[in-house]
Amino acid sequence: MHVRIVLMKRYLEQYILQDLNNKIVILTGPRQTGKTTLSKMLVDKFDYFNYDNSDDRLDLLERSWDRSKKLIIFDELHKLKNWKSWLKGIYDKEGCHPSLMVTGSAKLDTYRKVGDSLAGRFFQFHLHPLDLKEINTVFKPDNIEKELDKLLKTGGFPEPFFKNSERYYKRWKRSHLDIILKQDLVELENVQEITLIETLIQLLRKRVGSPVSFSSLARDLQCSDKSVKRWLTILENMYVIFRITPFHRNVARSILKAPKFYFYDNGQVIGDEGAKLENLVACSLHKEIQFQMDCLGEEKQLHYLRTKEGQEIDFCVTQNDMPVLMLEVKWRDRNISPVFKKFETYFPKVKKIQIVKELDRARSFPNGVEVQKAHEWLISLQGISVTP
Repeated sequence: MHVRIVLMKRYLEQYILQDLNNKIVILTGPRQTGKTTLSKMLVDKFDYFNYDNSDDRLDLLERSWDRSKKLIIFDELHKLKNWKSWLKGIYDKEGCHPSLMVTGSAKLDTYRKVGDSLAGRFFQFHLHPLDLKEINTVFKPDNIEKELDKLLKTGGFPEPFFKNSERYYKRWKRSHLDIILKQDLVELENVQEITLIETLIQLLRKRVGSPVSFSSLARDLQCSDKSVKRWLTILENMYVIFRITPFHRNVARSILKAPKFYFYDNGQVIGDEGAKLENLVACSLHKEIQFQMDCLGEEKQLHYLRTKEGQEIDFCVTQNDMPVLMLEVKWRDRNISPVFKKFETYFPKVKKIQIVKELDRARSFPNGVEVQKAHEWLISLQGISVTP
């Protein structure tokens, strides 16, 4: 089983290889999604340095690596003061010979240390946990619905997913979050309110799929709205959660309205089966949109739709500030959501899909709404996925 994890190809591999000879490649994503493993699989000869290792730090400061290797990998480099300026100096003097790759488990673009910009010198990729589309493409399992059930229980991080043990996953989940909260937050953000942030995460775990009120969270935590917003941004920067805002043509108004928050680790969700399925779908959509942006240059955004009366569509994918897909997620309801009719008035030609986990057969209706089995839709992401 361990060999299977090490040898599996990831969906970004071919695109990263195409860029290595021309640009610095920056690979980010949540902890333990396989960034280091992927980096070391790209070429047969590489030199690897982790800034957390004291010996490696000395080599980095001396710039003493093996330049006969095809690839030099810098892991957690954003912890180096003025890392962008340091990296720019290497690129401007030596170019991409050998190729340069930077990996990290934080949003590296948020850590703009004092120094020159890397603009025009790099391409960035985001590595996400496994989803049903990647699992189906790589492994072609006999029973894809069983793989969906596994994702709902253990999430898509490779190690616990391949172990396929809920007991193992629960232990892994605790240590994974502890490293982020008690190591990364202290080192990168100098955060001291760890207990409050742990409580904030617990509150969010129960509110997946619901618009989040900053003031309500602040009351529960007995702190200011400003603190809550700062902590939420930090958790986003650490790839614990990601936010989805309601769609509005006026971007400023959209930002001001209550967002929803979802977890990269699907197993973090506390709630009914429907909430866990919605989080998993959010992760798949988020991953596909970032893939298209990173690898294909496509510009799409993920939102949800909500009226003043509280009628809501779970997800809305937009392109050029116009919806291209409306998506509802249900566990077992075969009847189409009446809310589609409400939004059809505003977006009559937009593709409308309702995916259902427990469904006997797919259906389509005269008004254009399609009802599809969740596992069948998730392997294709119809209406959003594109052919490169």
